[in-house]
This record gives sequence, structure tokens and C-alpha cells, in this order.
Amino acid sequence: MLPVLAIVDSLCCSRVAAAMFAVRTLLLLLLPLCPGPGPGPGSEAKVTRSCTETRQILGARGYSLSLLPPALISGEHLRICPQEYTCCSSEIEERLTWDTEATFRVLVEESGSFLVHTLAARHRKFDEVFREMLSSAEHSLALLFHRSYGYLYSQHTPLFSGLFSRLRDYYEKSGEGLDDALVDFWAQLLERMFPLLHPQYIFSPDYLFCLTRLASSADDSLKPFGDSPRRLRLQITRAMVAARAFIQGLETGRDVVSEALKVPMSEGCKRAVMRLTGCPLCRGVPSLPPCRGFCLNVAHGCLSSQGLDPDWGAYLDGLLFLAEKIQGSFSFEVAAQSIGVKVSEGLMYLQENSVAVSTQVFQECGGPPKVPARARRALAPPAPPEEVGRLWTAGTEEERPTTAAGNSLPRLVWELRERLGRVRGFWAGLPLTVCGDPRMAADMTQEAAPCWTGTGRGRYLLPVVGGSLTEQLNNPELSVEASNPDLQTRTRRLHLRAATIRMRAAALGRDLELEDWDEDASGSGEGQHYADDWMAGAAAVAPPARPPRPPRRDGAGGKGGGVIIRHNQGRSRTGGASVGFHAQPILILSLSALALLGP
Repeated sequence: MLPVLAIVDSLCCSRVAAAMFAVRTLLLLLLPLCPGPGPGPGSEAKVTRSCTETRQILGARGYSLSLLPPALISGEHLRICPQEYTCCSSEIEERLTWDTEATFRVLVEESGSFLVHTLAARHRKFDEVFREMLSSAEHSLALLFHRSYGYLYSQHTPLFSGLFSRLRDYYEKSGEGLDDALVDFWAQLLERMFPLLHPQYIFSPDYLFCLTRLASSADDSLKPFGDSPRRLRLQITRAMVAARAFIQGLETGRDVVSEALKVPMSEGCKRAVMRLTGCPLCRGVPSLPPCRGFCLNVAHGCLSSQGLDPDWGAYLDGLLFLAEKIQGSFSFEVAAQSIGVKVSEGLMYLQENSVAVSTQVFQECGGPPKVPARARRALAPPAPPEEVGRLWTAGTEEERPTTAAGNSLPRLVWELRERLGRVRGFWAGLPLTVCGDPRMAADMTQEAAPCWTGTGRGRYLLPVVGGSLTEQLNNPELSVEASNPDLQTRTRRLHLRAATIRMRAAALGRDLELEDWDEDASGSGEGQHYADDWMAGAAAVAPPARPPRPPRRDGAGGKGGGVIIRHNQGRSRTGGASVGFHAQPILILSLSALALLGP
């Protein structure tokens, strides 16, 4: 019996030992999976207890090592970073705040450098093309008229060069309106050409004044050059207005964007950027990247109120639409090259209808005295008879010039459309661009890894808000006041809106900087309707009736010479009765109110 009990007891002990061994093995396997006490705030500091890496990094940046403690010290003196164990003295924290602000500013400007360069380069290239087109048109007119009219053209070259000079003055924003320049040109041309048709008469300055006053009367009873002045004014006005508004729009966009990228950082923004990129150095963990959500909240809070949305999209639409107009129905090159065509057509009309024109002039202004026969024989002919009767056959208006500038314009428009298409969402995506820099946030592929949360190592659990002003009210990193647009930002948006309005008006053939509104350029002409192809919201306004504008001579002047000065008849530079002039101050006041009140 005893041996049996011994055997049973031995078997039981063996089974208990085997069970205990199995339990022990299972506990050893499960022990690594059991969570222990997690690291609390400052635990990485307690583990590290060293500022070696921080001292190395800041020393390489030029910081004095005497201001950097060799080991972690108490952080009660800190004003921005967590007041726990730290590697920063008060002086180091203050200097780091300046450095992180400068780094953020540089990063924002670098992010927008492509946009500024694009607008500046397009402005320069389009300006060069427009100037080259105008010079080419003047050169072509000189060659053709010299070949066609010879000595007659040589006598009156300053008249034509003066017209192009005034066109350049208008394009460069330093001259009078196009209407004044063109009316003066046709009036002076009539003063010089009409006596050539009647060399047997003497035309006094008063008689020539009556002639030009009759030609510029409101009823258009006398049209010595036919329809050429109206057609030239229509084509030149809409092309020059569009080209100048386009160049001004590029210039305004370049300047506004360049200024907007110089971020005026508020105190709240400076502190937030310091907590984002400077405080990891003070905590002794400089290699720990800031959390991406943390960076987005800071970037949105600093940049959302400095951007140009929603005016940016409307500005790009106006710029690209006007660019299409310039190479299409408002072609600057075709308009410039058509000057010679229209002038030649007008001269041919004057010669072909000289009898009817002269009869009407003599009826209204009276018969001029004749040149004495002896004096007439003594006068040498101003030019050979074959040159007087020789006329240039004008080319068709539909012929498109093929200058180098004209060939490059479609390419420039295509490049502008392609490049601006990439920056349409620039301001909305600027915070993402900034946080894409490794100095500002952890890479998107490392979102699961621990990062700097603003207080220590971990994961950023605060909500990430968007860039709109409404969403910024709930930004956990910046106060509400830091998100309100300042006066400078509202002023920049005002300038961008004003440029957009000018370009929209130019697409309708209107120049808001002039007091009057050209009736032809604001409606349709020769089958081209361009007042209704902009946007559906652009309301059509009937242009005011043009009052009579008789010219008068300033001083006695000489035969066929002098400067034509018109009576403004209530349309002075300081006031007027036109619809376009009164609409502009109202517009400026409205935009100014928007600038002061904010978006």
C-alpha cells in the first residue's frame, strides 16, 4: 500500500510542477505586452537630464555657450515655453523667439517667391511686347507714308510722331485721354490737308478754327475723313485701355503679393511660433519634430488673416479674361498697325469727296480770299505733281501683322494661363506649404510617431481648425484677436479689388480713370459686341450723350499749325457730368468702407 501512495504522490507533484512551469512561461510571454505607467509631462527631461544636443545646435547658430546651462534647470523664469525643466535662460528664450519669428517670415516669403517672380516676369515681358508693337506700328507708318506721299509726308512728320508720343503717354499713365489725343490729331491733320486741296485760297487762323469747329460739331454734319476717325478711335481706345489695365493689373498684383508675404506677426503669433519650433530646444529635445496638427493650427492662425482670399480668385479671373481679349478682339497689335490704314483711308476719303466737303465748308465759314495771281506764280510747288496725286492703297484691316512681338503674344498668354493656374489656391494652401517644411512639422508619413505637442512628447489631440475667420474663432493655439485682418491687409485687398474692377471695365472697353465714357468703346462696333461677353452680373449702363466739343486755337498761330485746345463744356478734369465719372468716386468710397470694416 505504501509504494502505491508514493507513486501517486510522485505523479501529483510532477503535474503540479509542470502546471506551475507553464504558468510561469505564460506570464513571461505576456509581461512585455502589459502597459506600464506612461511618461508624464517632463518625463523625457528626467530621463535625459542633459542639454548637450541643445548646446551644440544653438552654439552652431552663434549663441553664447555661457548663456546655455550645461544641464536642465528649473524653468519658472520662462515666459512662453512650459515652466518645467529647461535648457534655456530668459535671454535664450527671448532670442529664440526672434529667431523663430524670422525663420517663419523667411519661409513664408520663400513659399511665395514663385508667385511674385511670375507676376513680375509677366509684367516685364508683356510691357516689352506692347512697347515694341507701338514702335513697330510707328515705324511701319513712317515707311509706308514716306513711300506713298513722299515730300508731303516729310513736311508733316511731327504730326504723326506726336500722335504716337501721346499714345505712349497714355500707356505710361502720364498723358491725357485717348479721345483728346485722337481728336487733336484729326483736327490738325484737317488744318494741314484742306489748304493743300485749295492752294488758290488763303486760309487764316480764324478760318481754320471755323473749319475744325465745324468738323467736330455734335451733329457730325461735316465728316471730312468719313468714318475713319470713329473706327480708329473705337479700335485704339479699346485696345489701349485693355493693354494699360492689363499691365497695371500685373503690376498691382506683383506689389500686393510681395507686401502680403511680408507677414506682420502679432504677439500671439510670435508666441505660438516659438512654442512650435523654439520650445523643443528649451526642453532638451531638439530632434523631436513638432506635430503636424500643431503646426497647421499655428500657421492658419498666423496666415489666414494675412491672405488675399476671396479677392485673389476674382483677380486671376479678370487678369486671364483680359489677356484673352488682348490677343483676340482687343488685339493691341492689330489696333496699333491699323493707325496707318485708317489715316490713309481718311485722306483718300477727303480727296475723293473734296468737292462736297469744300462746298459745305465754304457755306458755313464763308469764301476764303484767293491768292493773288502774281504771288501764286511766284510760289514753287511744294512737291512734284506725281507725289501730290499719288495715294497709298491701304491694306485690308483683317490682315494680321506678323511682327516678332505679335507672334510672341499668344505664347505669353498661354504661359500666363498655365502658370497662374498653379497658384489659384496659393493663399488657401500656404499653411500646408509652410508646414511641409521639415523645420516646422513632422513629415506626413510619420504621423503615428511621437512628436512635439507644445508641452512634451506625445500625439497632438487638439482639433485642427481651417483657415476661415469663422473657424479661427476655435483655434486652440491663437486668440481670436490674432486672427482679425489688420488695416494693412484690408488696404492690400482694396488695391486688388480696385485692379480687378479696372480690368473688368477694360474688358467692356471702359477706362475708369477718365471722366467721360466713350460711347463707341462701351458698346458695339462693326459687328463686334463686347459689352455682354464678360460676366452675367455686369449690368449694362447706357453711355451719356456726347456734347459738342468745338476746338479753339490758343493764340494766333500760323497757317496749318498751332495747338488745338477744346472747350471742355462741363467735362473738366476736376468735375463732369458723365455717368462714368460719378460712378468712380462711389466705387472708391464703397471699397474704402470695406477696407476699414474688413471682409
